[in-house]
Amino acid sequence: MADEHQMVNDGLTEEERVGLLKFLEEKQRELEVLPNATPLTRARTQLDIAEILNALERKPEAWKIAREAFDACLQHDSWQDAVEACNVLYQAEQPDSIAALGMGVWLAVSFPVDPELTLAMLLHVVDETPDHSDGAALAAVTARYVIDMRADDEMHESQGFLANNLIAMVAKRHSNVQNQTELDQWLKRLELRDPQVFLPRMGQVVETIVDNKWWFDRAALRNKFD
Repeated sequence: MADEHQMVNDGLTEEERVGLLKFLEEKQRELEVLPNATPLTRARTQLDIAEILNALERKPEAWKIAREAFDACLQHDSWQDAVEACNVLYQAEQPDSIAALGMGVWLAVSFPVDPELTLAMLLHVVDETPDHSDGAALAAVTARYVIDMRADDEMHESQGFLANNLIAMVAKRHSNVQNQTELDQWLKRLELRDPQVFLPRMGQVVETIVDNKWWFDRAALRNKFD
């Protein structure tokens, strides 16, 4: 009999694993009784299921159900849920997970998505980007820009603090920046102060991440939102 604190292959204790399996069964039963629910209600339940499957290291299953949820979210113009789906798809670690991350970043920056979620997506980009690449710098500065544009007064200070720390961390690993003077010089040298300059460059980073695997027509989405 395994001790309740013994770790199993997915990094969970046996107690945590049993709890997740029970939660998974509950969510699956919930999905079964939702045939007449709205597509977004079903999609959100699917994303709950996919997150549990990811935690249980059943990642191909998570990918399949989150991918279906993504299509429903996008079809119904639910940008926030679509980005959440991309986040789950990224964490599923499947062949197109990096492309899903890029598409999620594009949606999160392009549409009025919660800045906290946008920050999380851009943090993934930083994690995936080599230390000396400008891509991480662009992602960090874009995160700060989105927070400045969207965060309400209550959240702006805390989220801005996180974004500033992210910029400082990226600057240190990129160019060994150690203080505010060096940071100011670094931001100027990389042209990271003007959104009309760094946002198009961030768009090029996203293009590289997605690698021509787009699941939607970006121009059509922009027109629909406008």
